[in-house]
Amino acid sequence: MKKLDTLLAEKLMQISAIKLQPDSPFSWATGWQSPIYTDLRMSLSYPEVRNLIKVEMARLIMENFGGAEVIAGIATGAIAHGALVADSLAMPFVYVRSTPKDHGLENLIEGDIKPGQKVVLIEDQLSTGNNCMKCLNTVRDAGGIVLGVVVIYDYQFAQAAKALKRAKLPVITLTNFETMLDVATGSGTITAADVDTLQQWHNDPENWTAAGFDSID
Repeated sequence: MKKLDTLLAEKLMQISAIKLQPDSPFSWATGWQSPIYTDLRMSLSYPEVRNLIKVEMARLIMENFGGAEVIAGIATGAIAHGALVADSLAMPFVYVRSTPKDHGLENLIEGDIKPGQKVVLIEDQLSTGNNCMKCLNTVRDAGGIVLGVVVIYDYQFAQAAKALKRAKLPVITLTNFETMLDVATGSGTITAADVDTLQQWHNDPENWTAAGFDSID
């Protein structure tokens, strides 16, 4: 029986929620060039994958954060997944913006968190860790007690791991970069040279460059 991280990496690649283009890199919103691009909202269009993510996230929350009282999705990519998980656990759901709404009450948190409530964050992908840190601080400022974060896909960047460790935020992930590389290599999706390119990028994503690439929003 396949492990969860391997099974999910396979499924995400099959539906193009993870795309690899070592020879024609993408441009991230951060300005980084990257031979990989993830759009995990794509999984919402595939009931089997969507349900796998929902069920396994709910299981991991029950096993690791049994005292959870509220599920908080990190906007915007994790809102739908967070709502699905909260529904399956019959828990209240909120979502957290990275910047205040520009009208009305200018909320950072959409929904109700009461001071002292125990919260689990849901994130679709963990890259720099900046979104997680903003969300963590927002929930703490509102009086919530953050037990940890459950992430669908972790890029396994050292800077994110260090930042979240300093913040004492436990991180549980469903699948990750190294597992994805193993799956892509085993299936023949990429070559040994492609693996080297991906590893070089992973070691220094901020400064990695490649000539000739396609931009993506």
